[in-house]
Amino acid sequence: MRLLLVEDTLDVAEAIAASFAKRGDALDHAATVRAARDCLAVSEYDVIILDIALPDGEGTEVLRSLRNQRKPTPVLMLTARMAIDDRVASLDAGADDYMVKPFDLRELQARVRALCRRTGQDRSGVIEFERLTLDPAGRVVTCGGVALSLTRREFSLLEALMANRGRVMPKERLFDRIYAMDDEDTGINAVETYVARLRRKLDGSGVAIRTLRGLGYQLVRGE
Repeated sequence: MRLLLVEDTLDVAEAIAASFAKRGDALDHAATVRAARDCLAVSEYDVIILDIALPDGEGTEVLRSLRNQRKPTPVLMLTARMAIDDRVASLDAGADDYMVKPFDLRELQARVRALCRRTGQDRSGVIEFERLTLDPAGRVVTCGGVALSLTRREFSLLEALMANRGRVMPKERLFDRIYAMDDEDTGINAVETYVARLRRKLDGSGVAIRTLRGLGYQLVRGE
């Protein structure tokens, strides 16, 4: 992996760098917002580990700049700030994960590996595919700029399919995305009902939901 660590506390940065070096990962270290931007201007990273409180600003400035440029690089916020408001603000700005100091280096490594495995998904917040645009934060889907009227379960189903477009999504996994654990009276075949409804609403969008019997569903470009 190629990592960027943005951390101004030297001993913390050294410990993190040493732990990833033992794994054979390449890690660049920046101690300021400006240095982080310089690194990002010349290099691409698999994951960014980003502190919030930095000498010349806040790490969220770097995060917002990335997302405004539609760069999907996974970002893990690593900070001493424990307030819920800080967590919510970072996640809404496009962060993929949030860890509070002090932390265990093994957990940090595990979370970074998990983020690296998820790089196939959109990290810019808004997901676009053909004529569809899905905004998870605003819970809005548009087709060619026109808003689609979707129920919350239809939205969740489409979100899962768009985030994994081209991949086969098992029916069981989709069921888990649209139904809570306390929905005990609902059978897994309810997924078929929502897929059928969603297909009708996606007419003219340039995408199609393909059924692969015994495997699941796949969101593909329409023919």
